[in-house]
Amino acid sequence: MKITDISIQHIRPRSAILSMHTDEGITGYGECVLEGRGRTVEKAVQELTDYLIGKDPRQIEHHWQAIYRGTFYHGGPVLCSALSGVEQAMWDILGKSLGVPVYTLLGGAVRSRIRMYRHVHGETLDALRSQCHEAIEQGYTMVKTALPEPARMIETPDYIRRQVRFMETIREEIGWGIDFAIDFHGRVAPALAIRLAKEFEPLQPVFIEEPCLSQNIDAMATIARSTSIPVATGERLYTKWGFRELLEKQAAAVIQPDVCHCGGISEAKKIAAMAESYFVSFAPHNALSGMNLAASLQVVATIPNFLAQEQVHLGEGLFKQPFQVRDGYIELPTTPGLGVDIDEEAMKELIYTGEHQNPLWLHEDDGSVADW
Repeated sequence: MKITDISIQHIRPRSAILSMHTDEGITGYGECVLEGRGRTVEKAVQELTDYLIGKDPRQIEHHWQAIYRGTFYHGGPVLCSALSGVEQAMWDILGKSLGVPVYTLLGGAVRSRIRMYRHVHGETLDALRSQCHEAIEQGYTMVKTALPEPARMIETPDYIRRQVRFMETIREEIGWGIDFAIDFHGRVAPALAIRLAKEFEPLQPVFIEEPCLSQNIDAMATIARSTSIPVATGERLYTKWGFRELLEKQAAAVIQPDVCHCGGISEAKKIAAMAESYFVSFAPHNALSGMNLAASLQVVATIPNFLAQEQVHLGEGLFKQPFQVRDGYIELPTTPGLGVDIDEEAMKELIYTGEHQNPLWLHEDDGSVADW
């Protein structure tokens, strides 16, 4: 089997689907984008195509090594996102060629269904309450929210009170039988993160996510030792090497690699195995389309230390049969490859140029840039 062509189609709101065609008529798909830099990743894939055309797509590990190590400069979000989409498509082809789901090739499933969580937000507390009720009605056993405002490195007591009231509203609405996580989104400095975590402790969130940016592992380790709330991070870390120091310094209790960015399916599996030896949970990040969800489900089906899977899209308008969440879970897919069938006709409505930009947040008082 040989790869004959690779193409990318950008789909709304900020995703991209990579198609890998073969001379045996099998097409593999993957998610191939970096939020806000989709066309940059597309160019990176074009540069990889010269190497991949004519190669056997079933030699996944060999091609991963060649792409990652074949240049003097390794890693980074652009290369790893391009590599992740390519790698997902190769796994899809391998599974389809053998007639089995990818998780079978990864060692087999360790669970029959996969716990999901969704986001709840709201510009007002009433809107937040409404989303909480919607999540409960949909059967979710876990939700996640983010700090609703930008933050300076040191903030006022009034700022802290607003964040606490926002989180209290969620706990009041969902009760104590549903987990909720708080995403700091890397918006705050360690000193403020410690103050906020102390205020959030009575609410017992399942974790606080990115309480500071992951570029400084020592700072995150300090936060982790300052609170009883588990710390989660990892969406902005790439490959097993990006997680090594985090795990060694016990800076997080939950890791969140994104299968679309960390290096792909097999790399996520390796990262999860590293985490298992440190008694760290695995909860993959996914703020993209149902295709990245499909790849993530194949991985987490095999992970003993799995916690929950993030999703914002279930494949509506992309798959002939979108995923369905029942009682907070998705049943284990059973069809070959990544387990989804692209609806080419419906997807045409989602295609756009790929010129998506992430929001730019500014502080209202002086117009300076805030972390989004």
